[in-house]
Amino acid sequence: MNTMTKLAVAALLGMTLFSSTATADIKKGQKIFLKKFKAPCGFNGAKFARMHTQDEWEAIQQAGKFAEEAKKICPKLKKIKAKYIPDVYDFSYEYASDSGNVPSC
Repeated sequence: MNTMTKLAVAALLGMTLFSSTATADIKKGQKIFLKKFKAPCGFNGAKFARMHTQDEWEAIQQAGKFAEEAKKICPKLKKIKAKYIPDVYDFSYEYASDSGNVPSC
């Protein structure tokens, strides 16, 4: 193989590995909710996620207002770390009111 082909294959492999580790996780979001959100909110993750539909959660996330909305739903919640938002968003989206899914928390 010539140098350009090797470089292209290496770049493709690198992008594939990076993209799979950069995604958020529903189960991780559920664990974060249980550890950080449940006590201050006073209710479980199912109730939190069902506050909006999937489209509404998506619009909130795209507008960059997920943390604000979480504080609105759960006023006793302290500051939300930015690293938690993608996972808790994925959890909320997966178990939104119109999803038909029920979390086990």
